[in-house]
This record gives sequence, structure tokens and C-alpha cells, in this order.
Amino acid sequence: MAPIQIFISSVQTEFAPEREALRNYLNSDELMRRFFRVFLFEKSSASNRTPEKLYLDEVERSDIYLGLFGFQYESEDESGVSPTEREFDYATDLGLHRLVFIKSKSSSATRHGKMDALIKKAQTGLIRKQFHTQEELLSGLKVALIEYLDFKGLMRLEAFDKMPCLNAGMEDLDVDWMNRFVRIARRARNFPLDEDVSPTNLLKHLELFNEDKLTNAAILLFGKAPQKFFISSKIKCANFYGVKVEKPILSNQMYNGTVFRLVDQAVEYVLNRIDMRIGTRSESAVAPRTFEIPIEVVTEAIVNAVVHRDYASNASVQVMLFADRLEVWNPGRLSPKLTLAELRVPHESHPGNPLLAQSMYLAQLIEQLGTGTLDMIRRCVEAGLPEPEFEIADGFVTRIWRAERPNGLKVVVEDGSSRGQAGVKQKAKPGPSKRGSEYISLKIKEKDGNPAWPKPGPSLGQVALTNNMISMLKTCSVRDVAQSGLLKVTDYSSRSGGFRRQLEGLLNLGLLKLTIPDKPTSPSQKYRITEEGKAVLDQLGKLEEQSE
Repeated sequence: MAPIQIFISSVQTEFAPEREALRNYLNSDELMRRFFRVFLFEKSSASNRTPEKLYLDEVERSDIYLGLFGFQYESEDESGVSPTEREFDYATDLGLHRLVFIKSKSSSATRHGKMDALIKKAQTGLIRKQFHTQEELLSGLKVALIEYLDFKGLMRLEAFDKMPCLNAGMEDLDVDWMNRFVRIARRARNFPLDEDVSPTNLLKHLELFNEDKLTNAAILLFGKAPQKFFISSKIKCANFYGVKVEKPILSNQMYNGTVFRLVDQAVEYVLNRIDMRIGTRSESAVAPRTFEIPIEVVTEAIVNAVVHRDYASNASVQVMLFADRLEVWNPGRLSPKLTLAELRVPHESHPGNPLLAQSMYLAQLIEQLGTGTLDMIRRCVEAGLPEPEFEIADGFVTRIWRAERPNGLKVVVEDGSSRGQAGVKQKAKPGPSKRGSEYISLKIKEKDGNPAWPKPGPSLGQVALTNNMISMLKTCSVRDVAQSGLLKVTDYSSRSGGFRRQLEGLLNLGLLKLTIPDKPTSPSQKYRITEEGKAVLDQLGKLEEQSE
């Protein structure tokens, strides 16, 4: 077999040590040396070709393009384009398999603007991960090249979920849940097995035995305590006050259980913290619920993270809710058969853990047709939200945007009422904008003839201000107030869950802020009204004057 040629592209002065380390690794490692050959310009023999011609000729001769993107952009030609960008563009035009590794930023380093633009352009390629050190670069490259060999059929790899789970036995499985799974699958997908099927026959049908051993998938799907065998098979959920990963954290939760249970718990966590509108029973016996982010989008993002993650990693899936977005991160990589751009067009499904995907399909959590990302995009657009974003950065990130916080607040009474509780509803600007807002209105909502209020929450799309919340705002408008002082002006006799949720709602809306944000539980902590909080009180005052 002819060697697989790798072309390394980078700013040579910036990455001279890394380039040499890659060459030495590929030439000395027994597995790598068997399959690959590497081209480095500094090691090439003299030629009458110009450097640019030599570069592009070698790109054309290569099978794999390996890009190292850092902080420098290099010298530019008459068109203002560097050799590194020329090489990347040519490799893209030729349809080469592309691997891009990005040097992580440090506090003292500034990335060239054109290099930033090149990195964004490369987002549609196969960016493996960022790296800090040579060791991380070499480790990431090894994983990427082994995946490439597997993709080409030159070296067969067994998926993690198909591997035998050492020391696991039938006693570690939850038979009741297995029976329930059969009932669900029969209703959802016309599953052929009867409800009284034995656990052994069910596992055989689902191919969850590896010879006579339970597979990893069997434990992840039906185990009584999957984390006993896979400690990182968890989901970490966090709700942040602002738009960054920083304190204060409004809530933080770690979930355990089967992959089905993980999905259920994480989806419920998000839905309990985003806005929900409750419709009327005019069309059905059950009043419809509409969430600011469609349930299907939240579920798809979390299921994808669980199905496609790398279970050999020590990291866990993370679900992070910010004031402006939902981010779902998993320690996994995009299949070598796909690019980020292809996630936005019809494509085949290439699950990282096919046995997990099969059972998720039977439970009707996924469609297994490569339509999941397309469905997410469609549903977000239909809900008036921006299209989701997909990114590879030390794992795979799905980013779903929420309604953006308005710059100015204008309060309008839409129904002529200013009764005790007022729902705060963000209205979109006219025109094509998907994320803007024109004003915030105070509106009484009706449910079965009675006032119905959306629960306070972190979103700006649909929240509620209760009398207690307004009282807390008014108190903080005079001075900074401790939590005990806010409790005195409410109807609560203790710091109950209801009191804490309403206080968190004011923080989430940006109407109050902490005086010591780095230490949210400090005994000296107090709460201070923000400019937005003052604007809301000002509008409420005008409404009260109008109603007199």
C-alpha cells in the first residue's frame, strides 16, 4: 500500500518546534510510520519551483491536510492572503481530508485578525480540538489519524458501546425498566418482541451481548447503577446569571442513571428554567404548553450529546443555560465522514455509539436518519429564534439562542389592567430581525377565566413579576439590602423555595445584582437595583398614576 501523505500547513516560525515534533512522531511511531508520510517544507530538497508553487504542488500530492493555526498570520501576497490560508483553500477545493488544530489563547497573546477569520472559515472543516502543549497536539493527532484509518477501512475499530463491560452481569440490569422499554418501543416503533420477552432474548435482539459478555451499551441503557462502571456517564447542568461561565451560579445539578434517565432529567432541568406559555383548552382537553425553546430542540441537543459522546473520556456532558442561550457540550468528535457544514444539509447518520442510537430510536428519542440537526434548525426558525450553531472546541458544542435582552425597557398596559401580578412579555421588533425587541409590556393573562402567570425564570422572553418581586425591587431602590431585609418585605415567613426562586428571577432578569458577585454566599452579601430595575419601577409608577 502506498503511504498516506500528510501536508503540514502553519506559520513556520511560530510552529517550528511543533512541526518538528509532528514529523518525528509520525516517522518514529510504529503504527504511524506504517501508514503515513509527512511533508515539511524545511526538510524538502532544493528545487527550481517557487516556494508557493512547491507548497501547492505538495498539497495536491497529499491525502491529508494538517493545519496548525495559532496567533500569527504570516507574510501576505499581493492579494493580502498568507501561504497558510492559500494552502487551506487549495486543500478545501481538492476535497482533501482536513485536520485543523488551534493553539489555545493565553492571557498575554493576541490573535491576528486575519488568523481569526481563517479559523472561522475552517469551522466548516474537521477541527479536532484546541491544544495548549505539544503533548496535547500529538495525542489529538493520534486519535484523528486512527479515526481516519477506521474511516478508510484500513484499521477496524470497535465502537465503545459494542465492547464488553468487564465485571458486569445480568444482576446489574434493571429488569423492570427493560420491560417498560419493550412497551414503549412496541407503541412507538412497532417493536416485534412481546412484552413478556425474557431479558436475555431482549438483549440478544438488541445485539447487547459481545460473545457471552454484556456490552457497555447494555449497562448504559438498562443498568441499575451505570455510574458504577462508567463514572463519567453523567450530565452536569448549570444555570448562569449572565452570558458567561462565572459566579453567581443560580443553580447547579449533577444527574446519574441510565442514558434515558439522564436525558429526561436534563431536559426537565432546562424546561423548568425557560419560559412557558399555557394556551386554552378550546382545541383539546389539555391546555397546550409552548416553551421559548421548543421541547424537541432541547431534547435533540441533549440526546445527541449522550449518543455521540466519547465514553472513554473522563469528562461528562454539560448542559449550560445562560441569559441569552442554551449550550450543550459533550466530550466527543464529529464523525470523519461529516463536516460542520454538512450538519445543515441532508446527510447520513453516523452515531458514535450505534447501539445506544438504536435503542434511543426505538424509544422515539431520535429518528436515526441524519435529520436531527435539520429539525432543530427548522423548529428554531419557526419559533422566531436564530438558527442553532454547531462548533468543535475541545468537544462538540450545540448552541441554541434565546431572546436577546432589550437595551431599553418600555412598559405598556395592553389590557388596561394593573392588578397585583403582572406578566412581563418581550415583543419582537417589526421586520426580519430574529433577536431584537421593541418593548416590554405588562399584561394579565387568563387561564380558564382566572389570572394565570408564567413562572419567574431566567429568560427574557416570558417571565413574571409578582407583588413580592416588586416589593423587593422597591426596597433595593432605596439602598443595598441583605436577603433578610428582602424577606421582611414579602409575604414569606422564611427563606423558602418560593422566596428564593423569586429573588433568583430578579437576578436573572438583570433587575437586581449582587454587591459581592464573586462570593454569592458571603454573609455580607447584599442586593442592588440595576438601571433596568429602575426603569421597570419607573414604568410601574407611571402605570399606577394612570390607574388612579
